[in-house]
Amino acid sequence: MLYRTLKRLVELGKTEGLGEKLDLFFAMGKLSENEYKELTALLEGNANG
Repeated sequence: MLYRTLKRLVELGKTEGLGEKLDLFFAMGKLSENEYKELTALLEGNANG
């Protein structure tokens, strides 16, 4: 559920402060390593394009 919500936020371009939140969720064990990597890649792609 959290992963889908975060992915949708990236898709909508609502990314202000999202990188820090991803780090926090990953550190707290709320996101798997694969989810974290995918979301950070999407976030970086969103920032570049």
